[in-house]
Amino acid sequence: MTSNLISSRNTPLKATDLHAQASPDFAAKLAETQALLQRAAAEFAPVTQASSLGAEDVVITHLINRLQLDIPVFVLETGALHTETLALLERTQAHSRAPIHVFRPVQDSVIQFVRDKGQDAIYHSTELRKACCGVRKMEPLARALTGQRAWITGLRQEQSNARAEVPLLDESEVASKALYKFNPLARWTWGDVWHHIATHQVDYNPLHDQFFPSIGCAPCTRAISLGEAFRAGRWWWEDEAAKECGLHVKQ
Repeated sequence: MTSNLISSRNTPLKATDLHAQASPDFAAKLAETQALLQRAAAEFAPVTQASSLGAEDVVITHLINRLQLDIPVFVLETGALHTETLALLERTQAHSRAPIHVFRPVQDSVIQFVRDKGQDAIYHSTELRKACCGVRKMEPLARALTGQRAWITGLRQEQSNARAEVPLLDESEVASKALYKFNPLARWTWGDVWHHIATHQVDYNPLHDQFFPSIGCAPCTRAISLGEAFRAGRWWWEDEAAKECGLHVKQ
């Protein structure tokens, strides 16, 4: 995948042009996803969607709004997001029927981390990078999920080997945290995601047009090249097995 791909009109191709290709059974997947979201709203309240504002998450928010479900959405604004992501957050807040709640890290904790470890500590070791994720993501996530019975994510089986067995409904943390996790796009392909975005003209992060399939904090995300894995642009300086921030790692 290279940045010089162009269309016949000499216009850079968009992610919708490159990736939108529905699976033969897409209609069945969509019906399954909609039924799961409706079940989550009806049987598992209070329930909320966790959105990184990536392609999968904007699809889920679009479906929540289209189905008029009482499912609020939360975004972790880490203080290190791309300007494109922050702009999409504003547009989503302006146009979403579902409430969009923003959770930010404790500023004193961020300042202390930078003071003690340095601005570039994340590149020095996996432990320090995960410590930064702890301050910027994990602590705000805990606040976002307080009082919730269930949450909804954009995890897909195709995203990585670590996520290959992601179920539609994850009950593995019910006993420990009394928390259900819905993964309504678990069986969708990348082509399915972009087919839905293209069909419904869903607003998305323009970084996807620049070959960022997975978008996190700006210092931790880069574009990928042809042949690289889906999440190769995340924490690219680390071992492949370490490429999680902790949000979806079971303790």
